[in-house]
Amino acid sequence: MTAELQLLTEINNFAQSTPWLHQPMLLLSTYAMVVYVVLWVGAWWFARRQTSPRTMAAVIWAPIGVLLAELVSEPLGQAVGEKRPCRTLPDIEAIGKCGKGSSFPSDHAVVAGAVVVGLLLVSRRLLAWVGVLAALLIAFSRLYLGVHYPHDTVAGLVLGVGVSLAGWLVVRVVLTRLAAGLQRTPIRPLLASAPARTSASAPATPVSG
Repeated sequence: MTAELQLLTEINNFAQSTPWLHQPMLLLSTYAMVVYVVLWVGAWWFARRQTSPRTMAAVIWAPIGVLLAELVSEPLGQAVGEKRPCRTLPDIEAIGKCGKGSSFPSDHAVVAGAVVVGLLLVSRRLLAWVGVLAALLIAFSRLYLGVHYPHDTVAGLVLGVGVSLAGWLVVRVVLTRLAAGLQRTPIRPLLASAPARTSASAPATPVSG
């Protein structure tokens, strides 16, 4: 047995011995997107208070980065076509549904990696690290439930981080200019909590006569 299979077996054995944890892990895995949306709203609120076009650009990029990572992951998964461990390994028991899609890479981990990049681009404070912890827990939940191999989740995290970060490096200047431009429009309250600065009115020219 390889080290990876040994690790997966130990995690699955742990899962079978902790039935009280089944429901929390199922909920975390099932509603992972809800967790990400809540974190994104928190990032938007933080960026809005910062009134920084670059920070708001990162908020705008975060869901785009997730979508881009998913678009890269989908054909990769179809090309690899790896079956899930709960379907191929008799000793691995799935908690909940096993699923029929490709095991590699883990879509949950791909999204988690992309979300983490978005949060870290906005801020490296508490919110971002809560996001990192949530991403790791969600990735672990897929192993706990017996529906992915460890390399599926690791590859998913790496893919999500890599695609989102690479995309940001390409479009960050354009998005920052876009965010700055939008802050000068009527939707400014959605992008910045502080009112726009206005230049001081020029003194009136005295009328001679």
